[in-house]
Amino acid sequence: MIAIRTLFLIGLCFASAHLSAELTVKPSAKGALVKIDDQVFAEYVSADEETNMPYLWPIYGPGQKAMTRAYPMQMIEGEQHDHPHHRGLCFGHEDIAGYDTWAEKATFEEQLKGKNASKAKERLNLLGRIQHRKFEKLEVAKGSAIIVALSDYLDASGKKLLEERRTMIFSVDGDNRLIDVDIELIASEGAVKVTDKKDAGLSIRVPTSMAVDSKLGGKLINSDGDTDATTWAKRAKWCDYHGPVEGIHLGIAMLNHPSSFRYPTYWHSRTYGLFTANPFGTKSLNPEEMDGSYTLTPGSPTRLFHRFIFHFGDEKAANIESAWQAYSKVSKP
Repeated sequence: MIAIRTLFLIGLCFASAHLSAELTVKPSAKGALVKIDDQVFAEYVSADEETNMPYLWPIYGPGQKAMTRAYPMQMIEGEQHDHPHHRGLCFGHEDIAGYDTWAEKATFEEQLKGKNASKAKERLNLLGRIQHRKFEKLEVAKGSAIIVALSDYLDASGKKLLEERRTMIFSVDGDNRLIDVDIELIASEGAVKVTDKKDAGLSIRVPTSMAVDSKLGGKLINSDGDTDATTWAKRAKWCDYHGPVEGIHLGIAMLNHPSSFRYPTYWHSRTYGLFTANPFGTKSLNPEEMDGSYTLTPGSPTRLFHRFIFHFGDEKAANIESAWQAYSKVSKP
């Protein structure tokens, strides 16, 4: 009875904490910082000279545990140190208007020393940039923290190619922490070609301990029941990556909204820890598909809608299917 009463009181304390949690968003030296009470939830890094893209890092989930790999922003012993362009939660595309915002300079530094040096040099010359221009909104509304960031896509010479409006909504639902990421690609400078590429889309790089390849209990699963490596290049309405983080089993679900471009999206999900919703890659992911290249034209923006849920346990414990059902009913433009 004492144990049951203790658990009940702990539950009441957690419930009280959730009810009283206050989200804030304020400008920071790197961009914009979101907090839950006095604890960091996430930071949107819009000013980083080391890379060519804005990104969210760090991100803290339930129990105030880090939900993304720290590399390359920090060097931590025991972490995987590969793919430096996998920065926290980010968006990029290998070829929009001929320029690459998926990779960054550091991606090719080692390759320049090896047998693929000529190819690496060629790709370096085609690196573009997603250049943050301004914050359209930093506010708290209906209990959620909201960041709306406007960015310009630039070619290697700095010429503007198109615009992006990224709306990020941070909220708390029980034990879960949520981030909605709505991306709008706008052909502000005229029509541009968006090429069918495997390396494109909205990504998060999970903690090393959560990665399937770390063999510590990590698992990938999608809404159709495909698991681990078999989730790659499959269409699904959601995908979940879960595993141990600092002694607790946690998970990250990414939900694809029915109004999102080419729903249900293909998934570029890797057992080493990458987790990407990629509606741009069709034939590059599935040889039986038609080439998915298309032209982004003025007045017809491409809109992507996704929700990240940072949760305790696996996809069943977090009831991710029900969470997707609820999210699917959220009105989108």
